[in-house]
Amino acid sequence: MSIEIKAPTFPESVADGTVATWYKQPGEACARDEHIVDIETDKVVLEVVAPADGVLKEILKAEGDIVLSDEVLAIFESGAAASAAPAEKAAAPAAAASSKETVQIKAPTFPESVADGTVATWYKQPGEACTRDDHIVDIETDKVVLEVVAPADGVIGEILKNEGETVLSDEVLANFLVGASGSEAAPAAQAESASSTDADEDGVAGPAARKALSEAGLTVAQVKGTGKGGRITKEDVDAAVKAKASAPAAAPAKAASAAAPKAAAAPMAALGAEGRIEKRVPMTRLRATIAKRLVDAQQTAALLTTYNEVNMGPIMELRKKYKDEFMKAHNGTKLGFMSFFVKAATEALKRFPAVNASIDGNDMVYHGYQDIGVAVSTDRGLMVPVLRNTEAMGLADIESAIMDFALRGRDGKLGMDDMQGGTFTITNGGTFGSLLSTPIINPPQTGILGMHKIQERPMAVNGQVVIQPMMYLALSYDHRMIDGKEAVQFLVTIKDLLEDPARLLLEI
Repeated sequence: MSIEIKAPTFPESVADGTVATWYKQPGEACARDEHIVDIETDKVVLEVVAPADGVLKEILKAEGDIVLSDEVLAIFESGAAASAAPAEKAAAPAAAASSKETVQIKAPTFPESVADGTVATWYKQPGEACTRDDHIVDIETDKVVLEVVAPADGVIGEILKNEGETVLSDEVLANFLVGASGSEAAPAAQAESASSTDADEDGVAGPAARKALSEAGLTVAQVKGTGKGGRITKEDVDAAVKAKASAPAAAPAKAASAAAPKAAAAPMAALGAEGRIEKRVPMTRLRATIAKRLVDAQQTAALLTTYNEVNMGPIMELRKKYKDEFMKAHNGTKLGFMSFFVKAATEALKRFPAVNASIDGNDMVYHGYQDIGVAVSTDRGLMVPVLRNTEAMGLADIESAIMDFALRGRDGKLGMDDMQGGTFTITNGGTFGSLLSTPIINPPQTGILGMHKIQERPMAVNGQVVIQPMMYLALSYDHRMIDGKEAVQFLVTIKDLLEDPARLLLEI
């Protein structure tokens, strides 16, 4: 049966690709999932594999041709026989090295909102033995770090995606030898390494990379490839050009470092233009995404912030009086302040739907539910997991969920589902000592509430000066969606509910 071999489905940000290398020629036999052609895009090299056992019948797109998403590359005859002796002989050393089953380790399936990920850290190297569910590699996305584990007991055969490389959803990261030991995997790894390095200049650099080399006036020998088998990518050429441009400035730095042994010993450090130590590290995907979203929010939304203050005395008294009973009644869950703010915000969102809405193009979307994001600080940056349907949650449910978010955020276990959506956000800078700040909304949401440090201050109460535990509240909102009157009334509602907690129970 004839089957069309097509180019992969490219993400929206990739317009087309280039046929880089055909590993099979017409008439050659292929095994199911055997690597037959590479498609090079601006970002990554995508592998296309055989759809079944059979023979490559006709190549429609030659090396160097431009192809679109899902365009037909070749015709494949499944189940056909051919003079496949050469291919079988080539595969013989690897098969002899290990008769164990080889499986592919793939990147996780990303949700629609995540285009790709980056290989962050390999915890196992080729030839290393693994047990089932061993943590072997981290994939970093714009939102979370995803762990990939070993599918069974066995050995890492060949790593196809190195640290720092971009990968798509379900893209193959490595080959894994199920049931093999380290000694069995070594010959196969050596055979794969030898075959991948035995290539001419065209094999080392794909069409896009060769074009970039020509424009930069560089040769293949001057660029170190980071792709599969040492393959040179367009990003490698760009890095070589930058390194070449900075070479003259590096000479004085080397001379200065010789005179300063302590500076040379500093890890990941270099001497700046004035001979002082500087440390340069690449921005993580999460940090880059946070930066982009915050800048986008400031550039596209009509941001405005209104402030008020709340007397935290009633909440503190209530918490002090019932915290022990609360903990006993709810299996050790502690009564904190955040649950009161979430419940107060939920009630206020019901009364002022515009603050619970979002903007989608020229449409205003009013949500009939309250999903409140709670900002959590982690070692990797700020994350905002979402409490779903807070209108149906009690104080204990909220406190338990927030504690779970904090623990999983600390351990890097927050998943993408935890951070999808959200109609409103609360952030608490007071935990770090902030007395007053201006939070930035999380698009497409239209409002965010900022909590701050509780500070004792003299206040006038019934004509008397009384020391009260006060907190400043800040509501940043998108003025395109929310009028100033609504924003002020929303914040005053939260203030009134917190200063008289009985209102939360009575919903008045």
